[in-house]
Amino acid sequence: MTLSYDLYWSFRSPYSYMIMPRLTALERDYDVTCNVRPVYPLAVRTPEFFETRDPLWFSYFMVDIHREAAFLGLPFRWPRPDPVLMDFATRTYPKDQPHIHRLTRMGAAAAERGKGLAFLEEVSKTIWSGTVDDWHLGDHIAQATARAGLDPAEIAAAADDEAERLHAVIEASQIAQREAGHYGVPMIAFNGEPFFGQDRFDQFKWRLEQQGLKAR
Repeated sequence: MTLSYDLYWSFRSPYSYMIMPRLTALERDYDVTCNVRPVYPLAVRTPEFFETRDPLWFSYFMVDIHREAAFLGLPFRWPRPDPVLMDFATRTYPKDQPHIHRLTRMGAAAAERGKGLAFLEEVSKTIWSGTVDDWHLGDHIAQATARAGLDPAEIAAAADDEAERLHAVIEASQIAQREAGHYGVPMIAFNGEPFFGQDRFDQFKWRLEQQGLKAR
């Protein structure tokens, strides 16, 4: 029997980017499928989360993301531009966001077409690997969409023409995420158990093996 799990994932999360090669390899090599459920980042959902963080939270985070990428052998640079616009003078997040809502809708549309995992990997590499400046301009995202096996024009049109419906899908995923046991990303939910963070991948795979994970 094919095993399946839910993946709650954000385009603004470096750790979400970092888990993708392992998730795509898992589905390639084993009889398991991922139910991709993109969500908006905390900076959009609950921006007050960051207002109450100890300053050491941010300084440690900046050290850890670069160290973790190096440990995993992944190219990494903070995106230019950031997928979430921040007002650095006030350290607040404006309600009007030019990138993240559309990106997330595109991810939800890709998931509906059975290509969600490939889309997340290709787009996150484009945004986070440091190989592209101004990822939001030109055809960078369109090329990533095509590499994921999707029609770039069709996905872009769905994100725009079905914005209200896809927004509702994303919000439903955010509710389901909390019900599954956590609010952060990347988060995997399998058999009623949450696995929060890319560093829980090995525990997640161990749990799959306990439930009969089979090689393809």
